[in-house]
Amino acid sequence: MTTAEMRNSPASINPVPLVIALLLVVVMGFLFREGLAIMVGKWNTAEYGHGYVIPIIAFLLIYKRLDTLKDIPLRGSWLGTGLTLLGVLIACVGELSTIFYVIQYGFVVALIGAIVSIIGTRAALRIWVPLAYLCFMVPLPQFLYFNLSHEMQFISSELGVFFVRLFGISVYLEGNIIDLGIYKLQVVEACNGLRYLFPLMSFGFLFAYLYQGPFWHKAVIFISTVPITILMNSFRIGVIGLLVDNYGIEHAEGFLHAFEGWVIFMACVVILFILAWVLQRLSGARRPLAQSLDLEPPRWESGPETLRRLELSKPLIASAVVLVASSWAVTELANRNDTVPSRLTFAAFPVATEGWVGRRSALDREILETLGLTDYLLADFTHPDESAPINYYISYYESQRKGEAVHSPRACIPGDGWRIESHTQRSIEGVRADGNPITVNEVLISRGNTRQLVYYWFDQRGKQLVNQWQVKWHLLLDGIATQRTDGAMLRLVTPVRQNESAEAASQRLERFMRVIVPRSQSFLPAAPV
Repeated sequence: MTTAEMRNSPASINPVPLVIALLLVVVMGFLFREGLAIMVGKWNTAEYGHGYVIPIIAFLLIYKRLDTLKDIPLRGSWLGTGLTLLGVLIACVGELSTIFYVIQYGFVVALIGAIVSIIGTRAALRIWVPLAYLCFMVPLPQFLYFNLSHEMQFISSELGVFFVRLFGISVYLEGNIIDLGIYKLQVVEACNGLRYLFPLMSFGFLFAYLYQGPFWHKAVIFISTVPITILMNSFRIGVIGLLVDNYGIEHAEGFLHAFEGWVIFMACVVILFILAWVLQRLSGARRPLAQSLDLEPPRWESGPETLRRLELSKPLIASAVVLVASSWAVTELANRNDTVPSRLTFAAFPVATEGWVGRRSALDREILETLGLTDYLLADFTHPDESAPINYYISYYESQRKGEAVHSPRACIPGDGWRIESHTQRSIEGVRADGNPITVNEVLISRGNTRQLVYYWFDQRGKQLVNQWQVKWHLLLDGIATQRTDGAMLRLVTPVRQNESAEAASQRLERFMRVIVPRSQSFLPAAPV
């Protein structure tokens, strides 16, 4: 056998870089296992069900592009080692700050880094779009999801009512409640349209990539997935309202409701194709749309040919060493034991103080399981000199590990049709905790003619914070310095009466805080000494 024949034969594949590449995959699976397990769990929901096919499609797109790498030596780059190390550091931050999605994005960064350390920077740039496509498999961060969800709910409700009124049906909208007279429909979180938006955006990105046309065409196709989803989801809500008004409430439930959802999603896909066809016609092209899509299957011989060209490099070896060494460090972080401070339980909290009398309430078992908190206080307080009651809620976590951490009320407020009218921060005079002044989030919410004023803030190991970014940052620092991750969220709610100003309600909350906050400090651990 000649030298040229040996080079082109399957037996000439150098097994060493291939074995190291497989080692990278195995070690990354172990290293990021907790974040990946949560990510795959999210794929079992309606919003992220498309996550299962994203890695498969990305692999096929990369395979399809292998022929474009023939003129490039497949030798690892130190940039890949750097990205791999960056991904590991991001995972460590995710472990210490107890944020799952940080670990998941760290996995994507480390995976791209491993690929660059195997094939080099020039080759990776040829397949950067399929690599970027992997980001669609990572679920949206929870705080972004909740904010986007409640905005989509309100937009869909308003547009859905608009479609119902087009058919001459009298309808009244109160928050997310569509009142048809005989029936009332609630546009719940499941009807926010995100179960269409996320899959359609990933499909739109793929469609734009395969579309052979000007870049602005591709951008329009991808960006249009958002308004298409909103309009079609609103149209779906309108159709459901029309069917319920004419044929009964069963048309808003069960199989028909789910079937209507599938029909609307497929209609969104059809609209996307029509949009691409219109763009093509506007540019003067007269060929069929199928000819404008790169649908040619990959050349399967490209795989073995590429494997034969892989070279063993120092960056590839360094990436393997980084991942193997880091697996121990990340495992130690995941298994660390938090320091749990002693405290009084809320069972001993005084519900009668300085004229204020409280009546305790209990959270539902499902809510408790979802929150995963250690202890809580929920009570309605009244005072003979005050015109309205105040609901006081404290959630406490002795250890805020991933999935078990304080939740911002802003994520829950939009439930049951509440709309946020204003959100500001307010410094409360004469109220201090652990010697520090308190600044609160002041949120005015409304639902129809009902209005409420909400104060909330976070007590984190003696620090009084106002947003979850601050919470996560100090959680990271304190987790390293003191191994403490305990913390609490405090929330006060009072109604704003018909003839009462929001400022009057605010003063009522401030008077209550001056009494109740000092008493609450005995039940919340102080800052570490």
